[in-house]
Amino acid sequence: MPVTVLLVDDEPLVRMGLRAVLEAQPDIEVVGEAADGAAVVPLVRQLRPDVVAMDVRMPLLDGIEATKAVLRSVDSPPKILVVTTFENDEYVYQALRAGADGFLLKRARPSEIVHAVRLVAEGETLLYPATVRALAAEYGNRLARETLERAALTQREQAVLRLMAKGMTNVEIARELIVGAETVKSHVSAILAKLGARDRTQAVITAYESGFVTPA
Repeated sequence: MPVTVLLVDDEPLVRMGLRAVLEAQPDIEVVGEAADGAAVVPLVRQLRPDVVAMDVRMPLLDGIEATKAVLRSVDSPPKILVVTTFENDEYVYQALRAGADGFLLKRARPSEIVHAVRLVAEGETLLYPATVRALAAEYGNRLARETLERAALTQREQAVLRLMAKGMTNVEIARELIVGAETVKSHVSAILAKLGARDRTQAVITAYESGFVTPA
C-alpha cells in the first residue's frame, strides 16, 4: 500500500510542487490538499492520510494549533511533518513540542522531501539536530530537567537517547551500539514510557531542554 499524504499550505505553488515531487514516487500518493489549518481535522477524518505535510504559518489556523487539533480529536492520528521556510523559526519548535513528528525545509531537494515523508510514515523522527539544539538551548526549562531526573534512565537507555538526539534511526543506533534493531526498539519504548513522551520527537526535545544533551 502506498504512503498517503495530505498537503496543507496556503501557497498553491508550494502544494503544486510538493504534489509533483511526491506523486512521482510509486509508493506515495497525495490524497488531498488544504489551504489552511482550519480544514485539516475534517480532511484527516475523511481521507485518513498516513502523513500530513503541514505548513507552520497560515492565516486562519497555523500549523501549531492544527497539529494540536489533530492529535486531540482524531483517533489513530497521522504523522505530522511540519514544512517551513526558516529552520530556526520559533513556530517550528512550538509545533514539535505540540506533537509534530519532524520538520522539512521548503527549499529541500526532491530526494529529501521524499525521504522525509517515508521516514515519518515509518514512525521515525525527522529533525535537524543542529537547529533543535539551538532552539532547545533557548527554550530549555526546569520542568524538562525534573522529568529526566525522575525517569532514572539506565546507562544503555541514556546512550540510546543521546543517539536519538543526533537524529539516528533505530537501525543506525543498533549499528552504532552493536545490538539488534529489536533491542533498540525496546529501549526506545522504555525511554518514551519513562519520560512520558508521546513519541521520539518529544523525547529528544526533553533531552535537549533538560541539558542532558548539550549543544556542540
